[in-house]
Amino acid sequence: MTTTVEDVQVADPVEAPGWRFYDTVVTGTRRLGPSIVRLTLGGPELAGFGAAGDDQRIKFVLPRPGTDISGLMVGGADWYAAYCAMPDEVRPFLRTYTVRAARPDRAELDVDVVLHGVGEGHAGPAAAWAAAAVPGDRLVLLGPDRPGAGRMWGVEWAPPATAHTLLLAADETAVPAVGAILECLAPGRRVVALLEIPEAGDAQELDVAAGVTVRWLPRAGRARGELLVPAVHAALCELGIVGSGAHPDVEDVDVDAEPLWEVPDPDATAGCYAWLAGEAGVVKQLRRHLVTDLGVPRNEVAFMGYWRLGVAS
Repeated sequence: MTTTVEDVQVADPVEAPGWRFYDTVVTGTRRLGPSIVRLTLGGPELAGFGAAGDDQRIKFVLPRPGTDISGLMVGGADWYAAYCAMPDEVRPFLRTYTVRAARPDRAELDVDVVLHGVGEGHAGPAAAWAAAAVPGDRLVLLGPDRPGAGRMWGVEWAPPATAHTLLLAADETAVPAVGAILECLAPGRRVVALLEIPEAGDAQELDVAAGVTVRWLPRAGRARGELLVPAVHAALCELGIVGSGAHPDVEDVDVDAEPLWEVPDPDATAGCYAWLAGEAGVVKQLRRHLVTDLGVPRNEVAFMGYWRLGVAS
């Protein structure tokens, strides 16, 4: 039986987690489609991995060619100061991913990686590494050091208990998070998930409860967001997640200069909740459309720019 991060029973946290390094090895790889590979990672340290929620974020720590990161890993709680102090030419790459599934009883994690630019000569360090990974390869992860709950653990999915209607919209980089979220949802809510992917072969079979609708949107060469934006509009109307009319212009976010990351207060009360993640420029477009054009209350929507077009992943 696969145990997802939702299955880890936790007590109320008494303090923020520390983030620590986990030394892992690749125990298996599987292509889920032309654009995505699933890495299964194992190692004794993962038995204590601090899984906190369905969209649990972690970081890959990838050394630059010819360098070693062992000195950084013994730095304990001061690792970040040591990391920032390293010269650019030796500072390792940190890239953020979502845990697709955690099996603490087997000290294993699954992580799905989108192979941006692989085969085209412009893949980033994480995509290039994942595309070439084979069992036995070592990978250092950075993640919370104990189970808990909430944003300090790197988890954002927290719809209000009052939310009876859910909309999730994402590109391929957030498909692992959406998949983990959907497979942990109990029946009883009306849920629509819109997933824009590079091509039809990247669609996946998801084990979801009754009432959950998953719509795959293969771009097949179209521009990013060309399918997702109108699909979100249509789903908002279908689900009744619309406001009382257009609102004043929402303040602009320069996604080339700062992250676009706006998540409602987890204690907010709302009957509907939308979770939007993907390329920051597309998320910015959705943000303006929902808030300004449709008048959707901002406390009902999470806007998350997972990555930025033109920036290596």
